[in-house]
Amino acid sequence: MRIDVGRDLRERADQNDDLSEWRPVHFDLAIDRDRSALSELLAATDVRVLDTLSDQLRQLVLAREPACSTAELDERVRLRLGETDPAEYGRWVWYPWSADLVHVLPEAEFREVRTDRNRYRITREEQQRLARMRIGVVGLSVGNAAALTLALEGIGGSFKIADCGRLDLSNLNRIRARVADLGIEKSVMAARQMFEIDPYLRIERCPRGIRPEAIDDFLLGGGGLDLVVEGCDDLHTKALVRERARVHGIPVLMPIGDRGLLDIERFDIEPDRPIFHGLLGSVRAADLRDLTTSAKLPHVLGILDAARISTRAAASLPELGRTIGSWPQLASGAALGGAIVADAARRLLLGEPVASGRYYVDPAELIDAGHGSHHEPAPPAPLFAVAEEARRDPPLPPQPSERGVVSDDAVRWIAAMGALAPSAHNAQPWALTWRRATAVLECRHDPKRDLPSLDFAHGATWVAFGALLENIELAAGQLGLRTRIRTWPDADLVATVELSGAPELEGSPLVAQIPTRVTNRRRELRRPLDAELARSLVAACAEFGGRLQLSCERTELAEIGALIGAADRIGLLNRAMHRDTMSSYRWTPEEVRAEPYGIDIATAELTEAERAALRLLGQWRVAESLAEIGGGRALEDLSRRAVTGAAAVGLLTVPGVSRESYLLGGRAMQRMWLTAAAEGIALQPMTALPYLFARLERGGGHGLGKREQAELRELRVRYRRVFDTDADHAEVLLFRLAHAGPPTARSLRRPLVQVLEFA
Repeated sequence: MRIDVGRDLRERADQNDDLSEWRPVHFDLAIDRDRSALSELLAATDVRVLDTLSDQLRQLVLAREPACSTAELDERVRLRLGETDPAEYGRWVWYPWSADLVHVLPEAEFREVRTDRNRYRITREEQQRLARMRIGVVGLSVGNAAALTLALEGIGGSFKIADCGRLDLSNLNRIRARVADLGIEKSVMAARQMFEIDPYLRIERCPRGIRPEAIDDFLLGGGGLDLVVEGCDDLHTKALVRERARVHGIPVLMPIGDRGLLDIERFDIEPDRPIFHGLLGSVRAADLRDLTTSAKLPHVLGILDAARISTRAAASLPELGRTIGSWPQLASGAALGGAIVADAARRLLLGEPVASGRYYVDPAELIDAGHGSHHEPAPPAPLFAVAEEARRDPPLPPQPSERGVVSDDAVRWIAAMGALAPSAHNAQPWALTWRRATAVLECRHDPKRDLPSLDFAHGATWVAFGALLENIELAAGQLGLRTRIRTWPDADLVATVELSGAPELEGSPLVAQIPTRVTNRRRELRRPLDAELARSLVAACAEFGGRLQLSCERTELAEIGALIGAADRIGLLNRAMHRDTMSSYRWTPEEVRAEPYGIDIATAELTEAERAALRLLGQWRVAESLAEIGGGRALEDLSRRAVTGAAAVGLLTVPGVSRESYLLGGRAMQRMWLTAAAEGIALQPMTALPYLFARLERGGGHGLGKREQAELRELRVRYRRVFDTDADHAEVLLFRLAHAGPPTARSLRRPLVQVLEFA
């Protein structure tokens, strides 16, 4: 006996003819009514239950605390739940068309986690603004891709979607759907897909499409749309949407699945703009109603610009109604259209400059032999390397053996030793002239080496000259020469050093440390600072009237590290300071040799990842974007870690805030640094913070934005809880002391012939 399976299938198909379910149902188990309703559903229906709430809560914690350890994660989740039954946290969402019951976070937390990977391409505040937007989508072919991409990216919280068609088999060449969806209304299918991305969306369907009597309600009903995406095939509807959107000041985006075309009409800011940019002249929507296919063709060509349609699309137009039934479209064009719409919509809704016009993102034009890069294999980026010169002690002229004699050789050696003094960013801001007739070494400031945004009122420059003079005096004493130093004898000179014979003078043991003294940024395990050494450093500063405060306690070091890190972030996200800082770095051995000043990146003692991040940050556009979104906290980590491993952090101050004060402070700094070097202690200046404070307090915050000034005031309060500072004292040097091995490299110095001139 033959079984009539076909009849059985037809009957079952008729029973399932209602394919209109499209809204999910929400249940809150904290509400008795919802609990009862869900219980009835479970009893009456075959339900697939999907509960990943614990994982979603972990993702919520990580979104807020990315550094949270695995061990801490479950505890954070437990604290978040508190006494709440996990089953009652968030919402249970029932999708009747798939029989899925899904447990999700509450709306705000759900959105926060779902869009977390958008940061910092979209900030939290921008994401919240976008979620308040209302968007209409007319036509759900290319419009389907646009609606889904908008939903995925979190652009829009409320949608109106309009299409009077049903999904047929020929739509599956470009619409993401299942064969099981055939026959479903396109608006039902789009709503389902969007709700499956975000069950908290608010969606209204217009299954009859856009009709003249309903167009204003579509645009204004429920509060009015912020944007319309128009992607329908009907010319009358296209024109009607634009005519009424213009009246109500609503912008319209139109993706065309050919050559990546996006049409933008900013009726919100151009209320008198003609529809379709004037390409249809005086033709109105009513003139386009009920036209035959052949009658539509001139208008289609007018809108699309016949000269710019892709060749194959243009060749297809005369075949409409003859060999093909509709305008040909491809999945790649629909997907590209959705992406372009979402990108333009996001920027437009956030108030970025998006102008009316027609734009092409044509893959066929962009991806051809005349465009792009790396058509031939490219060499890899150069590997990190250290210049051999940077591994060696600095070259010096021979030390004269004869004592008490002022000679050219003596001056060369003294000048070379002097020029080994430290300077901010290794700028080496000096030019020296030896005048034989008067036995005077002139020390001039070279303004070409200034870093104006980093060095407030040249304070750091005068500190460098103080260190230069200290080196010169120590070196001269080693040769049995007496120095008579006069500071600022005239406007062009920082100092003059008169040399005279004094063979009875004894040299200082610190002279041997002048060539070995170096900035050492190595980060190693923390070991305490010897108390006797600490007293020696304090005494060295006191010889020049300086006061050295040393902080060695762990909690204080943690606080200082946070303060220094915040200052580094402020500096790198300030345009002028970013320019001066990044211009100082030398990235390759070739750059180090060509410009033997500035900071050799090898001396920074960075990991490979840290170097890569700094190189990326070297582009101002990257730093600027970080500043705009309030980011950059990761920029603080390097200083935090460096200070955490320090034996101590010191602050050197001197009375007064004049240039003489800073110069004297430079001498105290150099004497202290040489003392530390003699004991094998690494020293790293970390001076951004005190010079930012000086700019804020004595310079009126010049060059700093209001937000930067406000943050620096807060940092100042915290800073003064660690260090005792006076407004009438110069903060010469903030620095880190550590026990560490020899540095990987030391920054080079300009050749002596570029520094010293014999007159």
